[in-house]
Amino acid sequence: MPLASLIGRWAMKPFSKALPPLGDTERAALEAGTVGFEGQLFAGRPDFDALAAFGPNRLTEREQAFIDREVRTLCAMLDDHAIDEAKDLPPEVWRYLREQRFFGMIIPEEFGGLGFGHHAHATVVARIATVNVATAVTVMVPNSLGPAELLLRYGTDGQKQHYLPRLADGRELPCFGLTSPYAGSDAASIPDRGVLVEREFEGRPTRGFLVDFDKRYITLAPVATVVGLAFHAVDESRPEGQRDLGITCALIPVPHAGMEIGRRHRPMDSAFMNGPIHGHQVFVPMDWVIGGEPQVGQGWRMLMECLAAGRAISLPALGSAMQQTALFVSNGYGRIREQFGLPVGKFHAVAGLVAQMSAELYASDAARRFTACALDAGERPSVASAILKVQLTEAGRRAVNHGMDILGGKGIISGPSNLLGVAYRQAPIAITVEGANILTRALIVFGQGAVRCHPHVLDEMAAVQANDESALGKALMAHGGHVARNLWHSLFGAPVLGRPPEALAPEARLIARMSAKYALTADLAMGMLGGKLKRMELLSARLGDVLAHLYLASACVWRYGVEAAPEMLPFAQAAIRVQLDQAAAILHDLYANLPTPGRRFIGALVLRRTAHLAPLRDVQLLALAETLRTRPGVVERLVPDLSEPAAGGLRDLMSALELGDRLGEETAALNKVLRRTNSLEAAARTAADPALALAYLRAADKVIQVDDVPGPKARDEDKAGEGALSPPQPPAPSPAQPAPSGPPPSAHRPERTTPPRVPAT
Repeated sequence: MPLASLIGRWAMKPFSKALPPLGDTERAALEAGTVGFEGQLFAGRPDFDALAAFGPNRLTEREQAFIDREVRTLCAMLDDHAIDEAKDLPPEVWRYLREQRFFGMIIPEEFGGLGFGHHAHATVVARIATVNVATAVTVMVPNSLGPAELLLRYGTDGQKQHYLPRLADGRELPCFGLTSPYAGSDAASIPDRGVLVEREFEGRPTRGFLVDFDKRYITLAPVATVVGLAFHAVDESRPEGQRDLGITCALIPVPHAGMEIGRRHRPMDSAFMNGPIHGHQVFVPMDWVIGGEPQVGQGWRMLMECLAAGRAISLPALGSAMQQTALFVSNGYGRIREQFGLPVGKFHAVAGLVAQMSAELYASDAARRFTACALDAGERPSVASAILKVQLTEAGRRAVNHGMDILGGKGIISGPSNLLGVAYRQAPIAITVEGANILTRALIVFGQGAVRCHPHVLDEMAAVQANDESALGKALMAHGGHVARNLWHSLFGAPVLGRPPEALAPEARLIARMSAKYALTADLAMGMLGGKLKRMELLSARLGDVLAHLYLASACVWRYGVEAAPEMLPFAQAAIRVQLDQAAAILHDLYANLPTPGRRFIGALVLRRTAHLAPLRDVQLLALAETLRTRPGVVERLVPDLSEPAAGGLRDLMSALELGDRLGEETAALNKVLRRTNSLEAAARTAADPALALAYLRAADKVIQVDDVPGPKARDEDKAGEGALSPPQPPAPSPAQPAPSGPPPSAHRPERTTPPRVPAT
């Protein structure tokens, strides 16, 4: 008997017990998407030639023209504070979004859409989000997980021909209902149920589902004209145990009998539309099921396949936009605001934070752009997209928090002049949606990565499931060689595969070595703990975090290589150093928490020669901060998506910095005179160009000032005056007729008297 069969026979029983069982929903998630460079990191063999094969990011002429013209025009229409106060986008913005087909970016030109690639799609979202997150969310939802993408991939020809042109030009505004009150993170267990029936519909007998559903947190629901709906399909005519047909996705026009839609949720009091959808005995004809009857029960697979790519685009773009805005604001305000006779950006405590923000932004945006290249090349990296979703939204939140610390009192006073207050309030939204970060980090990144990215585990699981002893033996022999190679590389150094940029060759060696140590650690954890590791979420989260930091560090190597910008070398080196330092720290922490004997000895052995992975030294941080203060071109490279809004604090800061750059080093002397005279005009008269100096001082003063509002006494006087002159007010609604929440749906949703029937194919 061959050796492989002997090994397989010996291992079959213990492996059957050790390997975690897979349900249908888990299997669909694991089979979704593809494996890219993250698989090489998981195997401990990153090939830098494979990394360099992607990129650089490219925009077509049409995409570039749209970003330069339509996106810039849109951003110039957006006033962050005014939109936040109104709790809605202005009518002219809604109209412009429809007219310029912002809702149809992913829809091909043959259906009337823009037909943009993933990088262009992400760039549009990021540029809008730097000035107003609510508008960015409004744009990204129709282009993200929802009816358009599902129709493109799974819809019938009739559904595509009917809906896609209408979605592209904004005649239809979509939302997608997945989350239920009792099924949030555990979306596969939605209780919404549709029973297969036959009803008379539009004058003829029609097969379909009678659905009861209760959905919440549905973005664009209050203004949607078509609802994508996920529900469990049931055929009660089948024998017991065979009745559940599986999760099914359908499209329901608004209005439709039995469906209630139009009220609002207010996520952190944000202005974008979000709300609940309820349905009681809603009849859904079979040809409203996305893909028709053959796709009944395939909804979970559809959603997982779409998320495999979608998580890498919109929400990471939001996180990047928050980072870019926070860095620009923190660095710019640090140049203008003075205390103790110095710009606050020169104080080491502030400079250190700004430098950390820049290093983290370089890495996270490198990963976002590299993954966009992979997507545009046809890959659908499910694990990498989960990494991006977690890492970039968390980085966005950290950057805004740092920015608020630097702004001090300026940051916490609400009003048109506030620079980061709205973003600070909205940061938790991106953390929460499309798979809350606490779930994605604990269960998805490593939970999927351990199976999808490992070179042998999937083969072992397939052999066990098929009870194939020979296949299991071959997989185990290959797995043993894999472990032995990574052990050797962990102890004595790993070779660098491929040719990284020469300037980053030392960093590439560090990545290769840390990748081998990580691969060995993942195998040790899986071997020691088996199926229990799936439930030990603190450990699996750490394993996922290390993979994420290795992915971001590798993306920095790719970015520096494709950008060919020598002035960015210190930022690339710093970014890689930060990511590898965090990876090493997490591995040390992981070994300290392994519930197995000898963990300290094993950890010390595997992690030897990692002491050199120290965090950035103070001198390096201060050098980065000095570069940011004195070289605006470097800042522009780090914040390429920053756009100019219609009004507000960000625009005021941009104006002040532009004038300050024209004055140059003369600003320090002006501020010194200003402190002595307390007069903008007197200080300006001492400058070589008094008019320019006065313009700068006024602009800087506008940035430093904060907004105020009438106090209680003034408000009482205003109310008294209004009471004497105002006409009687209509009575408040009675309890039986509650006041509507938010604007009436007709404000944005075209009226429809009869629902359209999608033609059958």
